[in-house]
Amino acid sequence: MSGGPAASLRLPEAVAELYSASTLAELVDLRRTLHADPELSLQEERTSARLQRTLDELGVDSVTRVAGTGVVGRIPGRDRKAPLVAVRGDIDALPIQEDTGLPFASRNEGVMHACGHDVHASWAVAAARLLQAEPAAGDVLLVLQPAEESGEGAAAVLATGVLDEVGAIFGAHVDLTFEVGQAMIQPGAVGAAADRFEVELRGKGAHGARPHQGLDPITGLAQVVSVLQTVVSRRVPPDQPAVVTVGAVEAGTAHNVIPGRAVLKGTMRSLDPAIRKLLADEVRHVAESVGAACRLEAEVRMLQGTPAVLNDERAAGWARDAAVPVIGADAIRPLPAANMGGEDFAFYLEQIPGCFIRVGARLPGDPVVGAHTPYFAPAEEAIFVGGALLAAAARRASAELAGTS
Repeated sequence: MSGGPAASLRLPEAVAELYSASTLAELVDLRRTLHADPELSLQEERTSARLQRTLDELGVDSVTRVAGTGVVGRIPGRDRKAPLVAVRGDIDALPIQEDTGLPFASRNEGVMHACGHDVHASWAVAAARLLQAEPAAGDVLLVLQPAEESGEGAAAVLATGVLDEVGAIFGAHVDLTFEVGQAMIQPGAVGAAADRFEVELRGKGAHGARPHQGLDPITGLAQVVSVLQTVVSRRVPPDQPAVVTVGAVEAGTAHNVIPGRAVLKGTMRSLDPAIRKLLADEVRHVAESVGAACRLEAEVRMLQGTPAVLNDERAAGWARDAAVPVIGADAIRPLPAANMGGEDFAFYLEQIPGCFIRVGARLPGDPVVGAHTPYFAPAEEAIFVGGALLAAAARRASAELAGTS
């Protein structure tokens, strides 16, 4: 490589050998273009247009829009009659003001690729290029999915029927817990069910100087928040990961007025369906019981979100075996702790055997920075590792499903 942003990339040797200098530069440029122009869920019009144009220029078959702002394309395999495999990348951004200082930082006020979906879209394109150069046994469907952050995109893609014939599906996420060249590939739960709750407490407004004339929903809200902290510590078995977090409270308009209502909003995270139900039941019980003790009327709204991300055992095995020649067995790491983040790839896994991979995106010596923050900046090397892992997994699954392995 000579010059350009791709010249300084630090890639595992087996990964570097897969890409020409011009391909490296093109994919870095694609990622930076997407990063500089992020769009929120179901508003990804410019993002989709750029990705559709890119796939058309690559000669990918049957490139079309789905689910509003999604894009799909088909990479021919050696046998067009063999079972279909899918590779998914998500494309939407978050309502966060970027503060990375990158020269290609977001130009859009209050919108940022703070979860790495610009990288995910780019490595899906990288996987397409690798699958064109070395086709799988059967066709591979490339899915560039909108609206992951709102939890709507995967279900919308499934509803179109475009995945009805898919025998296995693979996706991935950047992870700054791991260094570039490392990946988490394992069966079972690798992401949490992410549900929401809202509690409205209704009392009776009064002057702040005469609280005895009202029924104060703020003091009730404070007690509900406090007691909710016991749901996980006292109701969930210690060996079961679970989270109940109150993230927003809304009450009052003035310092000397007791309002008539107060609202709290939060999230529940779980890996097991039984624990998922228990959390919802306990949150409702706490809110209604504490509200009643404070002589308040409590209305509880449960908003079910994405289910837990449960990797299929066979698909995870195919992905792991395929990854060994790419990054080496020692670079395949277990999750260091239960991942309580949500991910709508879970909807695919409810219907299609598949595997969701965590791809290292931190250079050695760099700090671990959390997603959904203004400072989130995954290493660009992850584009090429992720693309290589997804392409290899698709080939292995295709061979297994076609009976040619």
